[in-house]
Amino acid sequence: MSETTLDLKGLKCPLPVLKTRKALSRLAPGDRLIVLTTDPMAEIDIPHMCREDGHTLQGVEKAATGHRFLLVAGK
Repeated sequence: MSETTLDLKGLKCPLPVLKTRKALSRLAPGDRLIVLTTDPMAEIDIPHMCREDGHTLQGVEKAATGHRFLLVAGK
């Protein structure tokens, strides 16, 4: 298993979820992806995308400047 960090700070909806989906599509099942965002909509969009696409949202940390998502690639 590998772990990759995707820095999407400064991008606005829908780019964070689209870039996260693309990054997850390149990972093997079980690989971890850390996503850093500043877009407030990412808190809704990324968990929803995980449910739709079969990925696991292992955690979300809220920071003063945005969010840090820990995702595990599915399928």
